[in-house]
Amino acid sequence: MKQQWNTGTYDKDMSFVSHFGESLIGLLRPQQGERIIDWGCGTGDLAAAIADQGAIVTGIDASQEMIQAARAKYPDLSFKLADGQTYIAEQEADAVFSNAALHWMKDADKAVASITASLRTGGRFVAEFGALGNIASIVDGLPRVFAAIGAGDKLQLPWYFPSIGQYATLLEQHGLTVDLAYCFDRPTPLEGGDQGFRQWVNTFANGVLIGLDCISQEKIKRCL
Repeated sequence: MKQQWNTGTYDKDMSFVSHFGESLIGLLRPQQGERIIDWGCGTGDLAAAIADQGAIVTGIDASQEMIQAARAKYPDLSFKLADGQTYIAEQEADAVFSNAALHWMKDADKAVASITASLRTGGRFVAEFGALGNIASIVDGLPRVFAAIGAGDKLQLPWYFPSIGQYATLLEQHGLTVDLAYCFDRPTPLEGGDQGFRQWVNTFANGVLIGLDCISQEKIKRCL
């Protein structure tokens, strides 16, 4: 099922996504006049931060809701509705930047092929996303609770969480040189206890639950 985004809730209650991505811009080192693509730009906050340093930024995202919100917030920037697994830039970019998006692109081979095809020779790729073990209790628990309510055949996990070895190998297979790859723990406390967790599920996992009736959805939320 397709993930649906409530951009108001995303910006208000899940602002940590962009906040944690701000340090990544230091690794990107955007330069005046560079063409940079924000691959999975969400509501555009980090694209705007990169543009503030003088780069020419294009944000792409597969979510119509995200792109509409980004255009409304930053009307002077360029945002395109595009699938990062198939998009190829018309003009090669100096850099591709991505924060908390690539783990939503399950066809990682196509995503990396699209990224490399969009980069100029000598261009750079800087990204942060969920790795092997990310939200492990949820990833491991969903099959169990779906099976418990007799809906095991309806479960489709929307995420791809690779190891460093898996993703570095994939990048190299597509001609990129891996200078730095680091897997780090980033505990993210959710405010509000159970209610905070429910809000997380409603925001990031509604595509998993959308095919179930309301009673089944509530059972799963209680059991996770």
